[in-house]
Amino acid sequence: MNVFWHQRDLRIRDNRGLAAAAADDTVVPVFVVDPAVRRAVGDRQWAFWTNGLRTLRGEYRERGSDLLVRVGDPATTLSAVAEEFDADRVYYNEHYRPTRRERQREVDEAVPTEAVTDLVLVDPATLDARYENHSRFYDDWQAREKPAPAPTPGPDAVADISDPQALPDAEADIDLPAPGYDAARARWDRFLADGIESYSDTRDDMAAAVSRPERAVSRVSAYLAAGMLGIRELWADATDRYRAVDGDARRNVDKYRYELSWREQNYNLLYHHPSLPTENYRRFPEAIDWENDPETLAAWKRGETGYPLVDAGMRQLNAEGYIHNRPRQNVASFLTKHLLVDWREGLRYFEQQLLDHDPANNAANWQWTASTGTDSVDVRIFDPVAQLSKYDDGADYVTAYVPELRGVPPGDIVDWPTRSAAERDRLAPEYPDPIVDRNAAYERAQRVFERALGKR
Repeated sequence: MNVFWHQRDLRIRDNRGLAAAAADDTVVPVFVVDPAVRRAVGDRQWAFWTNGLRTLRGEYRERGSDLLVRVGDPATTLSAVAEEFDADRVYYNEHYRPTRRERQREVDEAVPTEAVTDLVLVDPATLDARYENHSRFYDDWQAREKPAPAPTPGPDAVADISDPQALPDAEADIDLPAPGYDAARARWDRFLADGIESYSDTRDDMAAAVSRPERAVSRVSAYLAAGMLGIRELWADATDRYRAVDGDARRNVDKYRYELSWREQNYNLLYHHPSLPTENYRRFPEAIDWENDPETLAAWKRGETGYPLVDAGMRQLNAEGYIHNRPRQNVASFLTKHLLVDWREGLRYFEQQLLDHDPANNAANWQWTASTGTDSVDVRIFDPVAQLSKYDDGADYVTAYVPELRGVPPGDIVDWPTRSAAERDRLAPEYPDPIVDRNAAYERAQRVFERALGKR
């Protein structure tokens, strides 16, 4: 008998740790509600996960088994389960959030274990600790073999058990997507059918993000973050499609495959640098003079900065628990550069609000945008006016989330921060004025970062 410890891998299909445990012996599946991990997970994401647990338990029950649910620290809890079922070993998939890594070490010391690489395509332990840019990482990563999806254990592979323990209750302040593998697979299939072959052309098209949101981009990130869908399954499907098409379709599919390599690099960073969520990755000769004004931070959180693209992004985040990647980059840049608020404040807010919060992606992407991470550009500052003009010149995305600007001509929305106060009051009296001057804030950020870099 083996125990399989489910963590952030709420699926039976393409689950390498579960498959390894089932290949060796009959499996008792367990989920441990760990108070330390629970405190690190936002309420929205936790509610989505608990819904996923119910779906996962239902799948096990359909196989004549059950998902054991226990509360406590994993080392003590899993030791007790292993003793109860006379299990030889506890299998688990490696996870890289520092809290989870510490818990995994404690379990390793308490019972015989087998840790399996499942969360990523390439084990980060086999790659270098530092890469000077993504191209170098990509070349190294691309050369490594990518495993096929793991086999799904049959009904005879899981133990004939039942568990009366109720799953934890959780509520969210937003509507949640349908949970579980089947819902994840249905969303992914829609994208394969009508999105992946145009992905590179539509991924930054904000009008398409409003009119066809699940086809302009895949929108499977929440499922991937919860482990309701396996990364090998995505990679295999995308690779099969890449090989089956040519021309523009192949270019678009290849862009999607390439974007998955950024996720892989982010996990490489978190694996080799566990302090990534809390400390600057980049070394600065001088401290960064963050302003950390609580009023501007609060306005940013509410989506009331007077910068339409930034506010639309934040309002999408607050309303849906998701934010499209283009405005996601812009809201992060605006907070850390135009407002000079420490990136860790943004990281914590995203952790609370995002359904697709991922500890590696969140930390690495915030640091990249804040110019404290792996970006090869010394000081990168997104201009929210130019970005809006380039990616949403018809203001389709902005007006979907900022109702105060509906009816305002798109050109005036694009130029909102540069309009006079009188013009803004005439056009949309209920929408706020910019909380910082566009040019002055840009120049201030440039000075502050150049000083931290020892260039002033």
